[in-house]
Amino acid sequence: MSTSENTTKDEGLIGNEKIEEAIAALQQEPSEELLAHALTVVRRRMREKGQVILALDMPQGQSANPTAPMQIQAVKTADGKAWWVAFTSFDEELRGGDQVKSTFLADLEQIFRTALTVPEIDGVILNPWNRTMMLDKGLIQIVLGEF
Repeated sequence: MSTSENTTKDEGLIGNEKIEEAIAALQQEPSEELLAHALTVVRRRMREKGQVILALDMPQGQSANPTAPMQIQAVKTADGKAWWVAFTSFDEELRGGDQVKSTFLADLEQIFRTALTVPEIDGVILNPWNRTMMLDKGLIQIVLGEF
């Protein structure tokens, strides 16, 4: 295998830079038009079977038990809401330092549909350290086409 074939970019993440670019444009000039564009880009990546990197947490008090179930990492915002954390690339994940210990790739559509069924979660934060977009359940339903 040549070194050019051995890249750190997973096939499911190829194309996610479009999401990062749309979020950057929205951050630079927040508007309804750019929000709609960013949601459209996320929907397009979802339909292309795009993936994101999910961070995992060990349940509290179970670190000594290697068979304990892992949970998707959630962060709480100042308003007390809980959000799952997802990254569009390994570069975005690494921006947070060593806060992320375990990760796995997940299908965008699957993670959005699952988030809608979890009452403790208010939505999904894409790239919490840099190119950040908070998708509450209403925005997730728009991306899924369920509005």
